[in-house]
Amino acid sequence: MGSKLIALIVIVLGVIAIAQLVRVYELSSKLRNRGEHEVSTGDNNLNAKLMLAFMVFFFGGFIWLMLTYGWSGRGDAASVHGHGLDWLLNVNYVIIIAVFFLTNFLLFFFSWKYVRKAGVKALYFSHDNKLEMIWTVVPACVLAVIIILGLKQWNEATSAAVTDSTRIELFSKQFDWTARYSGLDNKLGKFDYKLTTDNNELALMTSETIDSAIFNMENGVTGIKAIASKLNDKNIMLVPEDREKMVSDLSRKQQLIRLLYQMKARHNKNVDASAWDDIIQKDTLYLCLNKEYEFNFRSKDVIHSAYFPHFRAQMNTVPGLTTRFKFIPDITSVEMRKKMNNEKFNFVLMCNKICGNAHYKMKMIIVVLSPTEFKSWMKTKQKQSFKDIYFAAAAEPVVAGADSLALTAEAVIK
Repeated sequence: MGSKLIALIVIVLGVIAIAQLVRVYELSSKLRNRGEHEVSTGDNNLNAKLMLAFMVFFFGGFIWLMLTYGWSGRGDAASVHGHGLDWLLNVNYVIIIAVFFLTNFLLFFFSWKYVRKAGVKALYFSHDNKLEMIWTVVPACVLAVIIILGLKQWNEATSAAVTDSTRIELFSKQFDWTARYSGLDNKLGKFDYKLTTDNNELALMTSETIDSAIFNMENGVTGIKAIASKLNDKNIMLVPEDREKMVSDLSRKQQLIRLLYQMKARHNKNVDASAWDDIIQKDTLYLCLNKEYEFNFRSKDVIHSAYFPHFRAQMNTVPGLTTRFKFIPDITSVEMRKKMNNEKFNFVLMCNKICGNAHYKMKMIIVVLSPTEFKSWMKTKQKQSFKDIYFAAAAEPVVAGADSLALTAEAVIK
């Protein structure tokens, strides 16, 4: 309590002292017969010299920071197109830093050079066509060059990949990533959100997954039969709000089950193989050195952003939309660790959108292997395909038709 009182007294006395100093300055100005708006030649010259001193300190600090921490602290690029992007970014930095030094030098130098002198009147002019042309045309030309080079780099990263490039899908949801490799046929299996079940999180489309989705929609804990049973059970008392919600849910699932039966009728079993051999990989994404990869992105819930900082690549993942880009890793994880002198270093995939309260957890380790190491790793995954892991057993048979379920639902709603 005593220390707080002393601190308060010191603050109050400090304020009083500052007020008195201001008062003394005002009185001294009156005694010198000089108004507050009047500035002496000596003060002007002092401020002009201080401008030069501050410019030297300002530029010196900037140069020291660049020499100490580098251009941006982003490290070396780990992909082929990343080197081109780094070059373009360096061009931007050179332009920006050149303009920074030029404009600030003129600002401080002119403050010193054209300090107010007694009897000298400043030249004033309201307009100059030549100056207007210079500071309009020059920035426009510079921006045009930067934009053209940027579009060139963007097109290289997002254009269609070569035929033999490896296809990988990255599936995002709050708050993790799942990778799906295209398997031996290098074709990613088709998908449809209506096929999402506990054992088919990625909603891959095969004859069995369609039957499984139909079975779950009809006979699951929250399926059509369960909802209809609760609504028809006279022993269960439902408040109007709950009943209305259940009826709405039943109507929505009635529509979905009809769409699933239509999907089943149109489905071609010959395309099942492209999904069955897909390899589902969580936690860690393994890539092969000097191999081109085409990444396809999906989102289950909200907009995420797949950010590969070391590979200089980023793409939004949008619900209901597939996005893509490609890159070629050109340095292994082991080589990068030696280069950075950090045995714990790992490439990483992060989400660059604030997608929820656990956004910070949305990361995936990336390991780049040599061709021999990657081939050995891939061999260990051949018996861990989508079919091996998630659908080793046959799907349960469908026990009711869509028409009968539709009639049941309509009867309940009525």
